[in-house]
Amino acid sequence: MKISGVLSTAAMLGSASAFSPNVSPSINHKSTALSMSTPTTTRLQFLQTASIATVLSTLPFTAPANAAKYGSFGASSPEVLDPKSAIIDDEILKSEPVQAAIASLRVYLEAVTSIQSELKGNGQADIGPSVRSTFEFGKLRADLNTAGTALDEDTQRGTDRISRLILQDITELETANRQKDGVVRSEKRLAIMTKKLDKLSKAFKDYLAFYA
Repeated sequence: MKISGVLSTAAMLGSASAFSPNVSPSINHKSTALSMSTPTTTRLQFLQTASIATVLSTLPFTAPANAAKYGSFGASSPEVLDPKSAIIDDEILKSEPVQAAIASLRVYLEAVTSIQSELKGNGQADIGPSVRSTFEFGKLRADLNTAGTALDEDTQRGTDRISRLILQDITELETANRQKDGVVRSEKRLAIMTKKLDKLSKAFKDYLAFYA
């Protein structure tokens, strides 16, 4: 083999190694997606994010689907466990704070059902005030966090995912509800709102299933 050939091969190997990804030691992360120690996301920030997502969805290109859904337990996401396989600390579960949080989650589910009925009866109803007064983000986040303390870490990773989707769907529901004065809500927008409410209902039911 010619020297020039050897040098070319060496150069290619060196170039390849330069672009090889560095493998970092794995880090054991606890489930902290909705930890109370994380910075609080304001309703305005959620609304801004939802608005940007809505604009991007109208652009004429197709992006990889990263839908905010988890499907049936254990089917679409390995993070969400079946409630039957969850490990629950009975002592923590019976504590007053956890029981109060679970009771609040049931109230949220009832509120979703009520809003669904309101929108079904009047497709032009302004549900914004009901959404904002019922689902106050600070309290809702605290209730989800508190209820989750009775679950083991593996289960919390799944319920944290459900919790994030609850907050996201509430934000997107509020955004979809916004309508200019004098403008009739389209059937397409109504369908979006109905779908968000259906997802919220399922998410709260799935979360509460861990405490049934």
